[in-house]
Amino acid sequence: MNSTGNNSSSTYSLKTLNEKPLIVQLVVGILLYVNGLMIFTFLKKETLRETRYVLFAQTLFADTAFILFEPLWGFYQYPVHIIPCCMICTLMSFLTVCTPLTLVAKCLERYVAISLPLRHASISTPKNTFIGLLTIWVVSFVLPLFIFIGSFSYFPRSVMFSYVVCSVEIMLQVKWLADMRAVTLQLLFIMMFCIIVSTNIKIMIAARSASSENKKSTNKGRKTVLLHGIQLLLCMAQLITPYIEMPLWKVDVMIFVNVRYSNFLLFVILPRCLSPFIYGL
Repeated sequence: MNSTGNNSSSTYSLKTLNEKPLIVQLVVGILLYVNGLMIFTFLKKETLRETRYVLFAQTLFADTAFILFEPLWGFYQYPVHIIPCCMICTLMSFLTVCTPLTLVAKCLERYVAISLPLRHASISTPKNTFIGLLTIWVVSFVLPLFIFIGSFSYFPRSVMFSYVVCSVEIMLQVKWLADMRAVTLQLLFIMMFCIIVSTNIKIMIAARSASSENKKSTNKGRKTVLLHGIQLLLCMAQLITPYIEMPLWKVDVMIFVNVRYSNFLLFVILPRCLSPFIYGL
């Protein structure tokens, strides 16, 4: 009877593990189609080259690249050579930081449009937009590039020819690199959170003093900033999920798999659904 019970449990576990990738593939497929449709629309329509649409397009590009690679490298856990693994992890770390920073830039753009309408045209110029995008790319890439170079300087030569289950933890074998990454991301999250909260408060103050014809536009801007704030919290919550998942590995493998799957949908897929389905469409 015990043997029969164990066989049934194993069959159920294997069935559950086989069903999860199918659901992920379905969700990712829908997101890629919607994002691709909006990217095509953005590239085709010259009237969408305003600052807020350019920032939204960057979010689409970053999120599309992220959800294209993340299920393959982060969810299915295929063994790969360590060098391309580290390159992909560096790219994924860049995309992980790029999306929240772009959300902050979108919040600042909405704040300028609502609270400083007379200066909006002079601030949101193509040149300033390009400078803002370049700043986002540089800030997003500094930490992943430093981790990439630092980890390879500590890798033994024998490790360079090994195959590993790809994860960013492969690059964080040295404690001070892991601590520096954690502290930097936490400080960055606090700064971004403070900017979004302050811009939302100032927009709410502007909404109270706005005339009746401007209240509709101001309320719409406030809701947009709130949406970006929710997205930011969900995106940054992804950074703490490994601390929740790894202790469960020693308790029960299926609990670990189920929690990891739920975190993947809630903190990786969901925040990247909000912009396309609520704001983009």
